[in-house]
Amino acid sequence: MTSTTLAPARTKVARLAAATAVGSIGLAAGGIAGPLLAVHLTGDPATAGLPVGVHVAGSAVGAVLVSRASARVGRPAGLALGYLVGAIGAVVVVAAAAGAGLGLLLVGSALFGVGNAPVFLARYAAAEAGGAGARGRALGIVLFAVAAGAVAGPNLLAGSGRLASGLGLPPLTGLYLIAVVAFVSAALLLIVEKVGHRSGLSPGHGRTTPRSTSTGGGQVPWRAVALLAVTNLVMVGVMAVAPVHLVAHGHGPALVGGIVSVHALCMFAPSLVSGPLLDRAGPAAVTVLAAVLLAAAGVVGALGPDDAIVLLVALALLGLGWNAGVLAGSALLTASVPDGERLRAEGRGEVAMGLAAGGGAPVAGLVVASGGFTALVIGAAIVVLVVSVPVAVGLPERFGEPSQG
Repeated sequence: MTSTTLAPARTKVARLAAATAVGSIGLAAGGIAGPLLAVHLTGDPATAGLPVGVHVAGSAVGAVLVSRASARVGRPAGLALGYLVGAIGAVVVVAAAAGAGLGLLLVGSALFGVGNAPVFLARYAAAEAGGAGARGRALGIVLFAVAAGAVAGPNLLAGSGRLASGLGLPPLTGLYLIAVVAFVSAALLLIVEKVGHRSGLSPGHGRTTPRSTSTGGGQVPWRAVALLAVTNLVMVGVMAVAPVHLVAHGHGPALVGGIVSVHALCMFAPSLVSGPLLDRAGPAAVTVLAAVLLAAAGVVGALGPDDAIVLLVALALLGLGWNAGVLAGSALLTASVPDGERLRAEGRGEVAMGLAAGGGAPVAGLVVASGGFTALVIGAAIVVLVVSVPVAVGLPERFGEPSQG
C-alpha cells in the first residue's frame, strides 16, 4: 500500500473500529435480556431459548442480506442498513414487552439479530481496506473493538433497567433501549462520509500480485470457510455447556461469571497483537497456532474437568484459539477472492459460522449427557486437528491480492 492510500485506509479502519465498538454494545440484549423477557411474558421457562434461536437465525440471514446490500450500495451503507434494521427490531421487542406478547417478541428478536451481522462483517471491510501488507493489523483493530460490547454490554443490565423503569417500561427492556442508541449511532458513524466506489475502496484496489493467495483456484476460500466454521463450532459447543458444568460442580455465579469474562476477553483483546502477527507470520502459521491453542484447551480441560482453575486456563486457551482462527480464516477469505465475488464469499463465511454455532450447542449437550465434559473437550480437540491440519497444508506463507477474474 502506497503513502497516498495509507492515510485514507487508516481513516476507514478507524471509522469501522469506532462503529463496531459502539454497535457491539447492543449485542448483550439478545443473549441476556431476550430469554428473560420470554419467561417474563409467558411464565414458562421452556420459552427462554426461543428468542435466542430466532436471534441467531436473524443474524445468519442478516449476514447474507447485508453482504448483498453492500454489493449494491457500498460497504458503509450496507453495514449501516444492517444496524438500522437491528434498531427497528429492538423497538419491536420493547413494544412486545409492553404487552403485545411472545409472537411479536420473536419477530423483534429476528430483526434484532440482523443488527448483529454488521458488527462481525465489519472485520472483512477492514481487511479489504488494510490491503495485503496490513490485512491482519486492520482485522485485529476491528475485532478488538468488539471487546467493548463484550465487556460493557452485560454490565449495563442494572442501569438500563432503571432507565426503562423511569420511562414506564419493563426493566428488562433497558438493554434494548441501549441497543437502539448503539445501533443508530454506529450507522451514523458509517455513513458520515460518502463513498463513491461500491466496495468502499479505490477502484484500483485488488489487482493481482505474484504471491496471490488465490493460487489453486477456489481451494483457499473453502479452506477459509472450513477454518471459520470449525473454530466457531468448537468454541460455541464448549461454551454452551461450560457454565452449566461449573455450576453443577458447586462453583458460584461470581466465579462462573469471572471465568466466562476471561474467556470473552481472550476472544477479542489479543487482536491488537495477533493481527500484526498474522501479517508477519502468514496465514499458514496462524492457522497452525489456532489449531494448537484449541486442541490444548481440550487437553487441559480434560486434565481437571471439575477444577475451576484448570477450566479457567482451558477456556482462556479456547478464547485465544478462537481469536487466531477467526483472524486467519477472515483474512484468507478476503485475500482469496476478487472484488466482485468478495462480498458474497464473506456472507457465506458468516453463515457457515452461524450454522456451526447453531449445531454445536445442541450436539455438545448430547455429548456431555452421554460421555461427560471430558468427552466433549477431547472430542473438540480431535475435530479441530482433523479439520485444521488439512486446511493449513499448502497455504501461502504471505498474503497477496486476488485475481480479478
